[in-house]
Amino acid sequence: MKSSAIKSQPTIFIIFGGTGDLNSRKLAPALYNLFLDGWMPNEFSIIGTGRTNLSDDDFRTKIHEGINQFSRTGKTTESKWAEFSKNVTYQVSDAKDASTYKEFGKRIQQHEAEWKQEANIIFYLAVSPNFFPIIASNIAKAKLATNPDKARIVIEKPFGHDLETAKELNKLLSGIFDEKQIYRIDHYLGKETVQNIMAFRFANSILEPIWNRNYIENVQISVTEQLGMGERGDYYDGAGAMRDMVQNHILQLLCLVAMETPINFSADELRNRKVEVLRAMRKFTSEDIRSSAVRGQYSTGWIEGKQVPGYREEAKVNPQSNTETFAAVKFFVDNWRWQGVPFYVRTGKRLHQSSSLITIQFKDVPHFVFPPEATESWQQNRLIISIQPEMSIRLQVQAKRPGLDMVLNAVDMVFDYDGTYTSEAPEAYETLLLDTMLGDQTLFMRGDQVEAAWDLIMPILNAWESKKSLSFPNYAADSWGPEVAEALIARDGFHWFTLPLSNKKK
Repeated sequence: MKSSAIKSQPTIFIIFGGTGDLNSRKLAPALYNLFLDGWMPNEFSIIGTGRTNLSDDDFRTKIHEGINQFSRTGKTTESKWAEFSKNVTYQVSDAKDASTYKEFGKRIQQHEAEWKQEANIIFYLAVSPNFFPIIASNIAKAKLATNPDKARIVIEKPFGHDLETAKELNKLLSGIFDEKQIYRIDHYLGKETVQNIMAFRFANSILEPIWNRNYIENVQISVTEQLGMGERGDYYDGAGAMRDMVQNHILQLLCLVAMETPINFSADELRNRKVEVLRAMRKFTSEDIRSSAVRGQYSTGWIEGKQVPGYREEAKVNPQSNTETFAAVKFFVDNWRWQGVPFYVRTGKRLHQSSSLITIQFKDVPHFVFPPEATESWQQNRLIISIQPEMSIRLQVQAKRPGLDMVLNAVDMVFDYDGTYTSEAPEAYETLLLDTMLGDQTLFMRGDQVEAAWDLIMPILNAWESKKSLSFPNYAADSWGPEVAEALIARDGFHWFTLPLSNKKK
């Protein structure tokens, strides 16, 4: 259905920041894979733009190298690359220069005259956030987005630096575009396992009766990374873990777990349910911040046999930085379904392993009928959704161990992507770029959703920024974070869950 729908919709991609890392690593490989799999329109044009002086052939060579290095399908074949690359061009431009946008207008007119049909125009802003207002305003001045059914703008995170700047950007964009034209992209929502949360919850009748405070004891969301800063030190030092991960990715995952059942699968209906979750989440007081939010910053250490620097020794990072590289927060959703159920989230850099896990821990059985010797390894039921590196959903239950004695132990009932399907899952950007072409905003954030997320975490950010941490750095590289993060959850009688290394994809 989608494939036939997209074929007859000529599309022009104008990628601001076309010479940048995001295009080389993610956008160009995603567009090429969509082309290979038959998901691109019959007529399409990809126009990269940037200040670097390149010819069309230079630009094609650059993105060809990126596709060969980063595409999930491996290196291109000569015939397919020739077929794809003839639709790729480059325009040297300055985003601040009005003449740039006049040139875009001419190219759009030329393509539409050739195709004899009005095209979808997708402006992809793969640039620094300080260019968002400039580019959006110039698009409006050049009258390139006058048809709300055809023109779309895609904006990468961060969407604002705080609540006020997010409101300012929303106000600017809404003065130029209709909300249905604005695609605030969060690549986490395009991941196959993340999308499967909705399928798993709402396509299976056995889950709904137990998906509430009566049966669920706590929810954990962990997004951990072994990596340090790389070349992102200057950006990260102005952001930190709360802005970089919690405000967007992690709160999006929380909304998918906690949202009420939608009436249908339309974009606005799903996004309404997510906003309801954010608005129901308990606001933080000063006392709450002290007891329910912790931060950390990594020191030097050893990862996989190599010594790595501490955060303050990383390139482009302030040697006296107060920026957190780890954050853990206990949230509550104050509604009938979730009242009293803690949602623990954590994220950090330079941790023991890279993984993204959602763990639903169910309450214990109300009465033990087995003798004590049968339950030495007793464990409460858990539902574990692994987003990366393993893509799986596993239900941990108790079962009898083979033998003459009644001995119970935990076993996993596993749905594993690699073991179930032979086809390779698409990359997140493939899904999101296809949805952009189709005009489907289901997996994109709406303006009120962004503001509600900022509103929730601003008290924590304000408190942390107003008071310098005297304990930084407070966790070593290759650890699971600061001790205070363990204390946060241990005070409630729980512990952070991690998948054993034996289950991690190599």
